[in-house]
Amino acid sequence: MVNELPQTYRHHMSETVAVATTPTALFALLDDHDRLATHMMKPSAMMGWSAMNVTFDAGRGREHGSRISMRGRILGLEIEVDEVVTKREPPRLKTWTTRGTPRLWVIGAYRMGFEIKPDRTRSLLTIFIDYELPRWPFRPLGLIAGRFYARWCVRMMAQDAVKAFAI
Repeated sequence: MVNELPQTYRHHMSETVAVATTPTALFALLDDHDRLATHMMKPSAMMGWSAMNVTFDAGRGREHGSRISMRGRILGLEIEVDEVVTKREPPRLKTWTTRGTPRLWVIGAYRMGFEIKPDRTRSLLTIFIDYELPRWPFRPLGLIAGRFYARWCVRMMAQDAVKAFAI
């Protein structure tokens, strides 16, 4: 069993949106990391026109302690991150954190997750990331672009959830 350590991170970014569905339906959508990470699995400017490959353990990111791995290349350099689900409380909360030292360009170790609150006929969704800057030699790039990347990441996840339930 994995317990979430009371680690603090220096940087934080979050995005809150109203989603036209129930907390249960929204949690089911976001609990599927294939859907949650679609912004990472398709080429985009923020991904250096590259994409990440996502792999899962048997829990597929849907169980406490489940593992998720993402790997790819940007401009020929490998990037990779391993995550573990640290909290999962359907239908209101899920968090996951990096394991080991991620090989990323603009952010380092992080804790990410979402919280869902019922709001009449809809749900209020907050996606968040708490993160550190990457280690050298990418730390200067993290100082410049880390905040932009974190904002893009939480915004994409939030917007994808809104679109999934748009009428």
